[in-house]
Amino acid sequence: MKLFTDLVLTALLFGSVNVIRFNSIEEVAKTSSDAPDSIEVLVDYTIQKNRQDAVSNLRKAQLNADIRAREQRYLLFGEGKPRDDHDLQSEVRSKLELNLPTASLAVQAKSSLVTVVGTVQEPQHLQKIATLAQEIPGVIQVKVKAIAVNQ
Repeated sequence: MKLFTDLVLTALLFGSVNVIRFNSIEEVAKTSSDAPDSIEVLVDYTIQKNRQDAVSNLRKAQLNADIRAREQRYLLFGEGKPRDDHDLQSEVRSKLELNLPTASLAVQAKSSLVTVVGTVQEPQHLQKIATLAQEIPGVIQVKVKAIAVNQ
């Protein structure tokens, strides 16, 4: 009986820890380590210079491969179904990182609604964010809450 009680209490403890963990953490996909941790809070960011890695041919190839792999997996196994939020986040992040390497952005997807926050270098880059995100299959709507630092 004691063993059964211990098992039940342990299961309840781990179950409540997971509920707390999953309810309190909202994951976002980032284009850089300096991108915001949350789409709710936009703090004052310093502009990052182009990092060699962000514009290298190897990194571009990796980003393109990530986008292709996720799209192919969706076409094979999930066509017609809603896209997984984590796949959308990752794919949109890759697309933005590839096309706007100087931007510092965070991406969050919920039910095919993609929200992007952070900073870009030029005002015209703000318009590119929504256009690039809409190219990803499964993205229904894009909210851009990013700002341009060189107005």
